[in-house]
Amino acid sequence: MKFAVIFDEKFFKFILVGIINTIVGSAIMFSLYNIAHLNYWISSACNYFFGGVLSFFLNKYFTFTVKEWSLFMIVAFILNIIISYFIAYGLAKPLVNYFLNSEPQNIRENVALFAGMCLFTGLNYLGQRFVVFDKKNISKLKQE
Repeated sequence: MKFAVIFDEKFFKFILVGIINTIVGSAIMFSLYNIAHLNYWISSACNYFFGGVLSFFLNKYFTFTVKEWSLFMIVAFILNIIISYFIAYGLAKPLVNYFLNSEPQNIRENVALFAGMCLFTGLNYLGQRFVVFDKKNISKLKQE
């Protein structure tokens, strides 16, 4: 896989969609954690549930310009979100706790939420680009 293939027009469209999702999702996540006082996992999960729905449609039609619909695409998208979420947030929290162990819990968890967002974005892009909305996968499914 070439470096230029990953950082092309689709990547920059994905980033634009991500900015929209980040604004909406971050507002949800940090409000639920800091204002509604819901816990780390519920706050971050709500971000990706609501942002995921928005992301699916924006990335499907705008970023990857896919017009076809398939059960595979929907299931792959959901699995990609779930796997990316648990890897990103599962790594972020213990890493931040390790490096910021002397900070108060709310500081550590806010930093972990931000670090999880960054990790999630990279993992999610790779999954959407090379699995969920990959034209070769869609073509194979059409033939079957």
